[in-house]
Amino acid sequence: MTRSLQDAAIAVLQTAEPVAKARRARKTASAWRDGALAYDPDWHGSLPDRPARPDRPRLVPPARVPRRRLTSEAGRTALLHAVAHIEFNAIDLAFDMAVRFGGSAELDATARHAFLTDWIGVGDDEARHFQMVSGRLSELGAAYGDLDAHDGLWSAAMATSDDIAARLAIAPLVLEARGLDVTPGMIDRLVSAGDRPSAEILTTIYNEEIGHVAAGRRWLDHVCASRGQCPRETFHRLVRERFPGGLKLPVNAIARAEAGLEPDFYEPLLPQ
Repeated sequence: MTRSLQDAAIAVLQTAEPVAKARRARKTASAWRDGALAYDPDWHGSLPDRPARPDRPRLVPPARVPRRRLTSEAGRTALLHAVAHIEFNAIDLAFDMAVRFGGSAELDATARHAFLTDWIGVGDDEARHFQMVSGRLSELGAAYGDLDAHDGLWSAAMATSDDIAARLAIAPLVLEARGLDVTPGMIDRLVSAGDRPSAEILTTIYNEEIGHVAAGRRWLDHVCASRGQCPRETFHRLVRERFPGGLKLPVNAIARAEAGLEPDFYEPLLPQ
């Protein structure tokens, strides 16, 4: 019997141990691609408000997260730990996106399958990214959980749990788009510090995140078309309502354009 995609995705969310979560996410994505999972339109389960988390890392306010000075191995380890934490949370964000919003009224059967395929695929990428960064941490004598981290990503998820457009606006189009802005500088500094293995991992992540942001824009456009709304105006409104910190400078206009974010989509939200 074909298993429910919803149950499989929730099993990912409910897996606390990081290595096991990443492995389960990748197996779930493979099963979806192979047709061993199916979306159940009559599913009546419930999503957890928060995914399962390991005892470590300890979650602290953002200001107390270790700073990332890349001139030392300890600083590079802190940077990679922060990236691992982002990717770990991104696994859950993608699977939560699929289950929480896969049944949205804006998605007919054809669009629903494409939506699920996109976000399960994103979850697969994030799990692979976590495995890559975790492997590099191990080579540096460290592990995910060794340093403190913050809960900002899941706080943003909870603030957008009621509306597919809000989640699309904030998760891929603000948070992941910010990664496009800052990652090239991280890569350059890692290369300057002689850490090419870490730089190559971040380059892979950066290139694939462009596709994730593009998926967010594609589906926000779809949802807005279904609602008779302007995507640009909807994005501006949702960011102002749901992301009070606002957008930051600098921006990577080239990568954003590759992801389908034209300047007038985000520039009105930047500091003046």
